[in-house]
Amino acid sequence: MNANTIFLVLFVIFCGILVGCGIVSKRWVKESSDYILAGREISTFINMIGVCAIGFAGTTVALAPGFAVQLGLTASFAWGSIYGICGLLLFALLFSNFIRRCGAQTLPEYLEMRYDGKVRSVVAITSVVGMSGILANNIVSCTNAIAGFTKWNATLIMAVIFLVIIAFTFISGLWATTLTDFFQVTLGVIIVPTILILLCQRYGWLDAINAAWPGGNAFAAGITGGALKGIAPTYPSVLNFVICFAAALVWGNNYYWMKIANCRSEKVARKSFVLAAIILVVVFCIPLGIIGAFAGAFLGENFAAPFGSGSVAPTGAYGLIASTFPAFLGSFFVIGAVAASVSTASTSALGASAVATRDIYQRMINPKADTKTALKASKWIMVLIGVLTWVLCLFPGGPTYLFAFANCWLVPPAILLGLGAIWPKFNSRGAICGALSGMITMAVFTLLGDVFKVFAINKYIYLATLGFLVTLVVAVLASLTGKPKYYGESNWERVPTASNRKDVKLNATDLQVLEMIRVGHCYMADLTDALGVDSKTSSAAVEHLDQGGYIVRAGMRGSKFYTFSITDKGRAALPVLGGRESEMARECLTPLYVQLLKIVKDTPEKQAEFLQKNGIKSMRMSSICSHLTRQGYIVEGGLFKRKLRITDKGIAAVQKYA
Repeated sequence: MNANTIFLVLFVIFCGILVGCGIVSKRWVKESSDYILAGREISTFINMIGVCAIGFAGTTVALAPGFAVQLGLTASFAWGSIYGICGLLLFALLFSNFIRRCGAQTLPEYLEMRYDGKVRSVVAITSVVGMSGILANNIVSCTNAIAGFTKWNATLIMAVIFLVIIAFTFISGLWATTLTDFFQVTLGVIIVPTILILLCQRYGWLDAINAAWPGGNAFAAGITGGALKGIAPTYPSVLNFVICFAAALVWGNNYYWMKIANCRSEKVARKSFVLAAIILVVVFCIPLGIIGAFAGAFLGENFAAPFGSGSVAPTGAYGLIASTFPAFLGSFFVIGAVAASVSTASTSALGASAVATRDIYQRMINPKADTKTALKASKWIMVLIGVLTWVLCLFPGGPTYLFAFANCWLVPPAILLGLGAIWPKFNSRGAICGALSGMITMAVFTLLGDVFKVFAINKYIYLATLGFLVTLVVAVLASLTGKPKYYGESNWERVPTASNRKDVKLNATDLQVLEMIRVGHCYMADLTDALGVDSKTSSAAVEHLDQGGYIVRAGMRGSKFYTFSITDKGRAALPVLGGRESEMARECLTPLYVQLLKIVKDTPEKQAEFLQKNGIKSMRMSSICSHLTRQGYIVEGGLFKRKLRITDKGIAAVQKYA
């Protein structure tokens, strides 16, 4: 068989596995929260794989080798390290506790909690466009890789890739991408090191690269002498790498938010991101950079001018290397690139669908939708996202334009997230003015430069850097002219006293929230998940209780802002519990929680029956499990689905109360 036939066989097998993963995981999806967040059941290992799958993308396969050819190995390694360390690792260390505890399922949902509905609406709509741009970028990158290897029709390839991605994400959402990520990363872990080892056996190690490299030093510069700049405003530079591949691509991107929000706990989120960052840099980015250096040193004549006399762009270095191996190996290596693109594309599709469902459909179109209606809507919204993405795939400029286009919408949310987490006085006026100014500025200059070719701002400053600066400056200045929420006022005191709170009348939701805080549900995520409401509802209740002095926040910044405890006034506002229930409450238990502990201890196979009998949905179960785990009554295990194991403290509670 020739190379194309072998590739076709492998590609069909690959697509079959993806769709099969969607079918297998379909039984785990009961409601829209399962579809979007997998019921917050994701474990450390599986989330680490998922983050690796996002990072091992078509963009990575193109840029890590491409930067080595254009700018040298130092530039390639710097790019990978900035994405892995400044992007993923720093995001986890700074925001894993904050995101997981605040309870918002999407980044725009958090923005309404922190600011108002207008900010959420603007960012929700624009985030869908931005993530669709990233989805389109990966589809086009994947198409280019296949077309470059097989010479097949690019439009037909794009249509097939597109249908495969939509098919398996349509079936099972995040659970489908979770299973396929596992497969795709496993494939990448085998393929990338294998290529590097084979190239070393063929050509030698770094000394051989330097000996064949124009200028004699593959680290210092690219094959034409180009080198990475430091704090330069134009692209590429270290400054632009940080803004583009850390702030925009990670911090302001809803699917990275979801990868924290879907975890069982903040500890799981933090650990999985840190491990993924290390693996991505060591196993993928650095080896891919060296693979690019091999292409530049020994196949440099195949690159297009000014790098060589051929037709291959520097970003096609991976495909160029793959074409030098025997047919089966070359096809297998290209399948690895396809897997990288598909994994990130599917996550982008789900991230866009989550925002469109949670922040647009359920909030603006059909607020009264039940769980079945919302789940059905989630799937059809996925199809509509696909239509938008197909249109974006046909835009001029290719992957480079699409990536710049996506950044137009992802830089501003990153700034709103950071300022909202650390600056209590930052307000909705600053948020809306900053976001709109940054987005409009970048959109206008993208059209003027990349589409209409009238004025190229990138000659003077990179588009994402310009958007970052405009958003930040306008947001800060506009915020100084507006009124913050009550907790940003200069006279606000965190700890309530007899004189620094106001009289408020508690409604039914306020009392439900207060009752949960009395039994130890200390995080906003617990409250939102247990009530099964949008975060704006639970957040309004918490603000009401805070202003009335019924609860106290652990702090005014970061994750402590969404950590609460009840005050004496709060306890007095609730019905007095009987002796046994009062004793349970002091130990952070309720009769329902004791029943669950007894089942986990004696008949764990009946957990599903217990949930059905008590009408407990997946997100409420997440709230209960998170609470009982924090209190030391159970331990959460299980690779894919959550499995509960009772502790000695839990056994003692069952013996005492059951």
